[in-house]
Amino acid sequence: MNVIDVDAYPKYDESLLLQELSAGSQEAMKYLFNKHYDQLLKYIAVFTKSDQVAEELVTDVFMKIWLGRDMAIHIENMDAFLFRVAKNKAIDFLRSAARNPGLEQLLYDRIDMIATERSDAGLLVQEYEEKIREAVDLLSPQRKKVYLLSREEELTHDEIAERFGISRHTVNNHIVMARQFIRRYLVRNMDIAFLALLAINYF
Repeated sequence: MNVIDVDAYPKYDESLLLQELSAGSQEAMKYLFNKHYDQLLKYIAVFTKSDQVAEELVTDVFMKIWLGRDMAIHIENMDAFLFRVAKNKAIDFLRSAARNPGLEQLLYDRIDMIATERSDAGLLVQEYEEKIREAVDLLSPQRKKVYLLSREEELTHDEIAERFGISRHTVNNHIVMARQFIRRYLVRNMDIAFLALLAINYF
């Protein structure tokens, strides 16, 4: 294989570079890395707000490209492909990080704030409300009833306890557990677009 010098790549079209990459050219990989690294780092850092995490994720992006280099010739737009992979890596990081109880609460608070305060959230608010309904429907029958009486009918814990013939402590436990489940469901199941908006506006 004739290896094209890295400095010469700008003179060639992308299809040739991708052919070289697909054939295993380390020079082609180095060119892509040098060309896109800084842009991808800044892009991912918007989501993670951590340069260290961003550096690790960018490295993962290029590792994925290199390991799948034999398929490079099928990529129609490398710039768009790289940023798509980078975005998915960032979102995967947010979803994984959300499993940390402290961050999960933080993310949920931000989701709730965006949905209730931002007039430009648009369809994302609809998705937020839909996901809440989905989560509520997954609660056990009695927990669902207790939660809805508290949330929608605004009954006090004592009023709910009296209606169901249960203790106030049991009512409180149902509501706390329901909120925890809904919070976790939202953080882990909101659409990528919502998490992107969340990341851009929060961290």
